[in-house]
Amino acid sequence: MTPDTASYTAPGAVPEATFQTRVRNDALEGPNPFEWKQLCTDDIFSNKRVVLFSLPGAFTPTCSTSHLPRYEELYGEFEKAGVDEIICLSVNDAFVMHQWGKSQKAEKVFLLPDGNGEFSRKMGMLVDKENLGFGKRSWRYSMVVTDGKIEKMFIEPGFQDNCPDDPFEVSDADTMLEYVKSC
Repeated sequence: MTPDTASYTAPGAVPEATFQTRVRNDALEGPNPFEWKQLCTDDIFSNKRVVLFSLPGAFTPTCSTSHLPRYEELYGEFEKAGVDEIICLSVNDAFVMHQWGKSQKAEKVFLLPDGNGEFSRKMGMLVDKENLGFGKRSWRYSMVVTDGKIEKMFIEPGFQDNCPDDPFEVSDADTMLEYVKSC
């Protein structure tokens, strides 16, 4: 995969990966009613049409003020256009993603932790952000996946390690919604 263009059709399957998530279990007593649940690529993408957008980090400015909120706001429009689920992926652990989701009041978009960056690396989207003290993170992009096959990707321009800025031009909810409505 060569992320050198902002928008391209990317035939092929999403890579195999395992995600460590936390889910609520009301049978558990105490202040932490959550338990670990592993999800694999098939659990997430098989037999459905999914929009996944990936961003550098929970609690970061663009991610918190624009990227996630707009997908949450337009969720119903995506459903009308035939999208079964919207997923926000970030190279953060499950605890950070859970707290960020609560602070954002994200109730529709599923926040998927790629804690080890396995999926991002296999997608070819893992970059160094050491210049910001972030370490390895996902480059900002969005994609439509139908039954495990990548249909379309929108990759932010300037893909590189230690990018001096954080482009946000094509992975936004409005661009993606326009695409899925046209199909």
